[in-house]
Amino acid sequence: MTRPAAGRGPAGRKSTTREPIIQEPEAPEPEATRREAGVTESARANRGWWDRNADEYQVEHGTFLGDDRFVWGPEGLDEVEAELLGPPEDLKGRDVLELGAGAAQCSRWLAAQGARPVALDISHRQLQHALRIGGAFPLVCADASALPFPDGSFDLACSAYGALPFVADPRLVLREVHRVLRPGGRLVFSVTHPIRWAFPDEPGPEGLSVSGSYFDRTPYVEQDERGHAVYVEHHRTLGDRVRDVVGSGFRLVDLVEPEWPAWNTSEWGGWSPLRGNLIPGTAIFVCARD
Repeated sequence: MTRPAAGRGPAGRKSTTREPIIQEPEAPEPEATRREAGVTESARANRGWWDRNADEYQVEHGTFLGDDRFVWGPEGLDEVEAELLGPPEDLKGRDVLELGAGAAQCSRWLAAQGARPVALDISHRQLQHALRIGGAFPLVCADASALPFPDGSFDLACSAYGALPFVADPRLVLREVHRVLRPGGRLVFSVTHPIRWAFPDEPGPEGLSVSGSYFDRTPYVEQDERGHAVYVEHHRTLGDRVRDVVGSGFRLVDLVEPEWPAWNTSEWGGWSPLRGNLIPGTAIFVCARD
């Protein structure tokens, strides 16, 4: 699987706050495989991967992400248009938790609407980029499956390709989010559309033929020469995602599958105009905490 663009895809104004990539000694290429990977191994692997690759990631995707945009996926669906968290004018004064915030672009946009965001990420290096860009809101380095907040701390929670694709047990995260949301709160999260797991990560015609079982939930793992996972991504079918949401106490309000817009000519990994016009690439779950 291609590592997602942290929920935000390829377009938007150019950021002027980049910094050079830290040069590290080259390590052997990891082996890609499909095997089981539990909660602890997945968390350890992905914390390390994002710490090592945060600089390169922000350089590669920073132009698309901007410094203060809220984009739900590679298609470029912007929260300004989508209003999945509600009308922008209703965000003022709301406490919002962003999970898997990366450099906190979404939180920065929320703050500009008058909300009170908290940006959380498992990667310390990603949050250093958030600190570099700036913003008057808290940055928290923590695992989304063990949120360091009291019950009923937030009105809203959001995650654009953050946290949920990388955890072995998504219900641990969803139950924690349910706990910290106030009654009447809302969670909106986006992930790679589950159907993409049946296709190879290729932007051209070769990426349009089914190459594996959609029902194979075996995680995608990259491991070092000792067999230790250095990157893990977990597959859930669409039905699994719905059951995870409902089983964690939420009510599913909407499932959004953004179409690929004509203006978006970018391609990388498995995302491209060719594929985007034929099969969905992103699934956005809008959930209510009654």
